[in-house]
Amino acid sequence: MKAIHVKLAIAIILDLADFFIGRIPGWGTAFDFVLALIGFAMFGWKGFVQLWEVVDFTDQIDGFVPTLTLIALAELREERNAAGKAGGKLK
Repeated sequence: MKAIHVKLAIAIILDLADFFIGRIPGWGTAFDFVLALIGFAMFGWKGFVQLWEVVDFTDQIDGFVPTLTLIALAELREERNAAGKAGGKLK
């Protein structure tokens, strides 16, 4: 299993946790900040896209958008495109 697949699995788990933790008043926004730091650690500057979820102070809408999973899928696509241009294959 490649590192990007592990990151994708972690992103899915964190987005599911955000869906449930976001329903707890006060905890959702704090968890969004934590997820932004984790996103930065996993994906670099792209991980800070997670901060858009802080804008929704009600924490009711952002739980339905799996931001980290979308970033991980974009990274996977970029890796596949890079492998295709180099003549290699991504398993």
